[in-house]
Amino acid sequence: MDIQELLKLTISRKASDLHLVFGYPPLIRVDGNLVNASNNVLDENTLKGFVDTLLSPAQKEFLDVNKEIDFSYEYKESQDRFRINVFHQKGHLSFALRLIPSKIRSIEELMLPEVMHRFTKLPQGLVLVTGPTGHGKSTTLAALIQEINSIDSKHIITIEDPIEYVYPHGKSLIEQREVGEDTHSWDIALRSALREDPEVVLVGEMRDFETIASTITIAETGHLVFATLHTNSAAQTVDRIIDVFPDIQQAQIRMQLADILEGIVSQRLLPVIGGGRRLAYEVLLASGAVKNMIREGKTYQLDNVIQTSGDLGMISLEKSLVSLVREGKITIEDAQGYSSHPDEVLRLFRGRTE
Repeated sequence: MDIQELLKLTISRKASDLHLVFGYPPLIRVDGNLVNASNNVLDENTLKGFVDTLLSPAQKEFLDVNKEIDFSYEYKESQDRFRINVFHQKGHLSFALRLIPSKIRSIEELMLPEVMHRFTKLPQGLVLVTGPTGHGKSTTLAALIQEINSIDSKHIITIEDPIEYVYPHGKSLIEQREVGEDTHSWDIALRSALREDPEVVLVGEMRDFETIASTITIAETGHLVFATLHTNSAAQTVDRIIDVFPDIQQAQIRMQLADILEGIVSQRLLPVIGGGRRLAYEVLLASGAVKNMIREGKTYQLDNVIQTSGDLGMISLEKSLVSLVREGKITIEDAQGYSSHPDEVLRLFRGRTE
């Protein structure tokens, strides 16, 4: 199969990923599981042919020098996009391609909680979407940005590496900047954003000290900022942000973060019984109590606040998992396996059935 056929198959099977590795047949990930896309084992000549098809001359030169590259590629027939990482392993080329569907799904279509609509109406502040790699963070952010685009006239700037979802023309002006193509670095792009008159800024990933510091600055200066972080819970997210700063700055950062934070959504994308995947999520809203805990360094208390603040719109991961069990989407054993607090999952489940 040539690369275009493999891309088409990935789209038609609604796979999340396509893996092309020397010595293996092409593999696609469907509902979280890897399955063969072909019986033909990939050799070096075939993989080099994929490079020639997918990469521009400048990208091939970058790959030769740096041994790896991230970029996006549009499948013209359907306008679906792929986020592609090409790298080397054991001296051979490898590809990891993540499918980015052309259609941006809404908050309702993703079955996200109603409270997510609240984030799109904020005038300023910081909203974080967190979770492991491959668990739908970019898809959730795209739903939020597209909702703003459909209902309000805002200037939105996204900074991504690479650009994933492409937003249609709506009520807002949206400018998408790709690191490496449109700017030399995250840090430069984030500093430039302050001079580009945005009201909303999307930061594809808060990956290091510079991007975290710049993101906080943008939110502090009266902008609404959406960003992602590879953390597993609200408490871990707050700790990660603070811990990247030197000890002498951490008290100040706690104050700044408490002032700007509006919410943290930590999500998991789970395979469900009968096929398909659904999101489970934890939602923290920056109430007065939450802001005080962040200022005082009491992040260990955030889990308890989430569990006891359902009336404010907060949702624990355990409650979300139990809801999926009650819908018949996952087993109670699976719910416990995805939680850091399996006893709490069981307690919530028994509390609703006894």
